[in-house]
Amino acid sequence: MAFDYMISFSSSCHIAELIDSLPQPDGAARSVAAARQDQLTKPPGSLGRLEQLALWMAEWQKTDTPHLDNGKCLVFAGNHGVVKQGISPFPQEVTQQMVWNFEAGGAAINQLCETAGLELSVTALDLGRPTIDFTTAPAMDPDEVVHAMNAGAAAIGEACDYLIVGEMGIGNTTAAAAICMARFGGDAGGWVGPGTGLDQAGVAHKAMIIQAAIDRHGEGLSDCVSLLAAYGGRELAAIAGAVLEARLRCIPVMLDGFISSAAAAALTAGNRLDVLDHCMISHLSSEPGHIRLATAMRMQPLLDLRMRLGEASGAAVATLLVRAALATHNGMATFAEAGVSKDT
Repeated sequence: MAFDYMISFSSSCHIAELIDSLPQPDGAARSVAAARQDQLTKPPGSLGRLEQLALWMAEWQKTDTPHLDNGKCLVFAGNHGVVKQGISPFPQEVTQQMVWNFEAGGAAINQLCETAGLELSVTALDLGRPTIDFTTAPAMDPDEVVHAMNAGAAAIGEACDYLIVGEMGIGNTTAAAAICMARFGGDAGGWVGPGTGLDQAGVAHKAMIIQAAIDRHGEGLSDCVSLLAAYGGRELAAIAGAVLEARLRCIPVMLDGFISSAAAAALTAGNRLDVLDHCMISHLSSEPGHIRLATAMRMQPLLDLRMRLGEASGAAVATLLVRAALATHNGMATFAEAGVSKDT
């Protein structure tokens, strides 16, 4: 049956129903791809995680010869009411200014997408209307979350065989840390970091603000819409929507750093880590909470380049590894083709 790529998430209940019946990876395609890996002219396992990347692409694209012909990079931008609490050294106007920079081709992600062969799409989500300060009330109502998730899903478009996701939004490291604490527990100080350049006192203040929000809204929210409504931003909800849409279409997803990982982790509310089986984390952000989050998500980032830019920049760099993995998987000769003896 043909899949309607313009999935509409009608409500939190509908999203919960979709999560309960997600498509699974193609074990047969992975097995055939793994058998090919065993016949390539190299010692078994000698390409390390490149081999695992090829098998990951194979099982989600449902082919033993995976490809990257229509890769997309989706960057979502949103503004956060919690900025009123002094948790960022930059004003909210920077979000819109950076969106203009993306559109003009002047940002890091523009250069990295061109290098990695990815189509870049930037979606600004109601920047003139920040979310509510979540220390006073939920950041969004459920309908706003669902609307933003639909925007994320729709941004993928019809032709996509590999996806990376990123964000821009002054204040969104605070929202991400709050989501992580509400989802996985722990103390606020363990989740926060400098973001765009806070000093030690600023980081301590950010932790205090997050604790105040947790005290108001609570932890352990059982569904992703409630979690994102309490603590999230529109760009984080859009990332969650894109990641869920990608799972419904069996598109492999490379997450960026702390913020996009946190947005995706919101989908695991109710202890459903399997929702993100089609995802990998591209790099370990230097934002301190990211290593804690990756551990909680049971994922090992591919790279550690001390990056913390956002914009999907780390995911774009990791895409070069995906291309290397596919080039070796599909292009290398087998022992038989090369006339090389496999016997020891």
